[in-house]
Amino acid sequence: MDASFLEVEDADEQASLAIAAIAVLEGPTPTRSEFAAAVEPRIDAIPRARQVARRLPLDLGLPEWVEVEAFDLDHHLRRTALPAPGDQADLCRLISDIMAVRLDRKLPLWECWVVEGLEHGRWALIMKLHHCMADGISGTRLFEALCDEADRATGGAAQPTIRVRRNSPGTFVTAPLALARWLVGEMRSPRKAVADIGGLVTGTAVLAGRVLWPATASSLNGPLARQRRYGIARASLPEVAEICDAFGVTINDVALAAVSGAVRRQLLRRGELPGPHTVRSLVPVSYRPRDGGATVLDNEVSLALPYLPIDVADPVDRLRAVHSRMSTAKSDGEPGAGHAAAELAKLVPFAPLAWVVRMFLRIPQRSVATVTTNIPGPRVPLHILGRRVVELLPYVPIAVRLRLGVAIMSYGEQLAFGATGDFDHMPDLDELCADIEADLRDLLGAAREGG
Repeated sequence: MDASFLEVEDADEQASLAIAAIAVLEGPTPTRSEFAAAVEPRIDAIPRARQVARRLPLDLGLPEWVEVEAFDLDHHLRRTALPAPGDQADLCRLISDIMAVRLDRKLPLWECWVVEGLEHGRWALIMKLHHCMADGISGTRLFEALCDEADRATGGAAQPTIRVRRNSPGTFVTAPLALARWLVGEMRSPRKAVADIGGLVTGTAVLAGRVLWPATASSLNGPLARQRRYGIARASLPEVAEICDAFGVTINDVALAAVSGAVRRQLLRRGELPGPHTVRSLVPVSYRPRDGGATVLDNEVSLALPYLPIDVADPVDRLRAVHSRMSTAKSDGEPGAGHAAAELAKLVPFAPLAWVVRMFLRIPQRSVATVTTNIPGPRVPLHILGRRVVELLPYVPIAVRLRLGVAIMSYGEQLAFGATGDFDHMPDLDELCADIEADLRDLLGAAREGG
């Protein structure tokens, strides 16, 4: 999974496969030396922070993480300032510009930006890292590792023990042995083996069918420019919880329904018919185990590929349709098959997998139009150098003809939506963010009226 993000970036010259957490903070902006002195000892506890990804010749094994020869913190700590008035529009433009630039593969794949000049005397911190290093959940835990120890001691963010898995590259020599050991282990319980393999085959067939079957054409799927747009929508987490309680759904269902309603309005404004098979979204599903606060870097996700019910006009009916489709995706074994396939991929030689992925990525995909990901964040206030984090905003990259991505992150009592759009084809991204907020208001009103 980690290696696949490098392959996607190599296959799409317009893509920058970095994720980010953006913190807006109160108080005076720290000086360069003050911030560097605070970050350096915390970076030492993160193994990937001093490593680079190195490919093996002829793809004889997975890319390896190796220590960089001469690590220089100054390469990774960046600083800039917003022009007056430093409002949300200025911040969004800066975020989109920073995230559109690829990280240098010769260096450890992360940057930390201090942004001065936000309105109301605030400043921002942008934690940017390549998706091959971490998924959204572990990326958030990395951000928490930069926060003040007092927050973690009082339960704000559990003191993370940042761990990484050792490389176990599947070579032409080691992979057959690993696969044989797996088969022997499975056959010790034939009934379980039949169930496991049957579930994998069925789920993989469903997943492959959805990946390969093209969706109805829309302006949300097509070639990308290099530049990006970024927009923000916000919601009250207690109010979202009201909606969940009223309709028996999850926060993820509510967020997907709001995005669906916003996409529906966007397509109608563009004169496009929002049909039942127009917008399929890639929805990451976490397979990260609960390990008592320890954080394992790398990606622990699979995916579901539901159609968003943008053809449904009523917001409550749309919410119920999202809930039903996500339940169906899980019962079909779609996320489990993706996870199992990724685990099995570790047992076969990497080279043929890499060649297949590269070939697949060079075929223009027309089945998926958006990515929508929900990232649970900390529930109590965090601080950096004694400055309070006012809000946390997420960023998700787009690539391979997906012109829209929406990341959802909770922090305290707020649910923040960070929308990423292709610059040339998403000029109405701010309207889409406003529509997300409008759809949530409609759902809240319906919940308070008794459904």
